[in-house]
Amino acid sequence: MPSSALPRLILASGSAYRRELLGRLHLPFDAVSPDIDETPRPGEAPEATALRLARDKAAAVARTHPGALVIGSDQVATLDGVQIGKPGDHARALAQLRMMRGRRVVFHTALCLWDGRLPFDAAAQAAQLDNVQVFVTFRDLPDAELDAYLRIEQPYDCAGSAKNEGLGIALLERIDSSDPTALTGLPLIALTGMLRRAGMPFFMTQQ
Repeated sequence: MPSSALPRLILASGSAYRRELLGRLHLPFDAVSPDIDETPRPGEAPEATALRLARDKAAAVARTHPGALVIGSDQVATLDGVQIGKPGDHARALAQLRMMRGRRVVFHTALCLWDGRLPFDAAAQAAQLDNVQVFVTFRDLPDAELDAYLRIEQPYDCAGSAKNEGLGIALLERIDSSDPTALTGLPLIALTGMLRRAGMPFFMTQQ
């Protein structure tokens, strides 16, 4: 199938990490940042938050880009069932890493592929959803190392205060998941399955 016949693919995200991951599939795509409220609802389970936000991101972009396949993703980190958000600054990041050292943290990476070729009000048919869990065990490191790491990488926009695709991997003792890309924020194994079900071909030769 020539690339001109492919449905338009849109990543509903402004994340450079997700753009890099999606680029690995060698499919042409655009990135559009969705404008949604990402505040968790009172009493909402972490996985429910992640799934709702992934769907809301995809739906928000699909609403203004009919006919496109839209990818939405969201990640929620939890320790003992309590959500761990993006720290935003050094002090909060250090507090997060202190809390997580020597512990196992669960990352819920939710994914939605919205098929804009279907009627927008047919959400049950238009939206494929999945939640990929990643279990991450942090090393029990002293405050000085945690502080030094944060000053080098400054991962203040990352839930859990560690970039596993960078130096943050040195903070981790173990990662358990069915999809190694899920921890970075876009589960490519789950996504390629969704894209195949939507009719997107892979391994195309250049026309």
